[in-house]
Amino acid sequence: MELVKQNFSIKDLEHLSGIKAHTIRIWEKRYNVLNPNRTSTNIRTYDSSSLQKILNIAFLNEHGYKISRISKLSNEEIARMVKRIAASSSRENRAVNAFKMAMINFDEPLFYQTYARLQENMNFHEIFQEVFLPLLHEIGTLWQTDTIKPIHEHYIVELIRQKLYLNLAELKETSEKDTSHLYILFLPENEIHDIGILYINYLLLAGGKSTIYLGPNLPIENITFLLDKHDSISFISYFTIAPQDIADFIEEFQKKICTEKIYDLLVFGNRLKAMQEKKYPENIKFNYSLQEFAKNL
Repeated sequence: MELVKQNFSIKDLEHLSGIKAHTIRIWEKRYNVLNPNRTSTNIRTYDSSSLQKILNIAFLNEHGYKISRISKLSNEEIARMVKRIAASSSRENRAVNAFKMAMINFDEPLFYQTYARLQENMNFHEIFQEVFLPLLHEIGTLWQTDTIKPIHEHYIVELIRQKLYLNLAELKETSEKDTSHLYILFLPENEIHDIGILYINYLLLAGGKSTIYLGPNLPIENITFLLDKHDSISFISYFTIAPQDIADFIEEFQKKICTEKIYDLLVFGNRLKAMQEKKYPENIKFNYSLQEFAKNL
């Protein structure tokens, strides 16, 4: 099994850099910016140094440098120019690229070094919103296009999860909480993707809210044990791959949880895109943007 990816197709470079494969081919032919190897069937393959170079070229190109000028520079000069011109406004793009390289090469020191540099100017909320969320979106695309394997996604997500837990623990120990209302967070049965709901928990705690996080893969009937915990409760869930039928899940929530009292259920996640168009109860509130949720807290 090839864990540390050493060879990349031109489509891999396109997906990772954002530069179209057609453009990369033109740059190779006209400016000799990359020198790919060829398979026995004449298919281009690229090594990790080529990937790093195309990421640097993409960065310079986005900042107004023409490829005709970039092509005259050595790899070292390109790298120095990237460092020199990189303004704070593009810090997030550089970090996303660094995290992608850390993911592909299973480079934990690079992950921590990049995170530490971000911390010099950003708090955790800013890092997650401006760097981790775009990174996770890109990772989803890279996985779908077979540029990376599930093992790469699991690796980088686990590192991000560790940072979430550290910041959650700090908030729980230090922040004052409004006890007038309680938010109970859980993932439905067969749902194990917890990054989104962990971040929602972080946002709530950072906003001074009281929360209980119950974790992934939880049958709805288990929640009934908490209904006497507080007079004022809202529930929050996040759908990435489950439930299979959102309407059925909502119907079960209404029947098992809202028997004596109506509770709000705030729902997030990519599965909302697959919802059937129908009228849902007013206590079911769909949220399509973590950024908007954060602003409204």
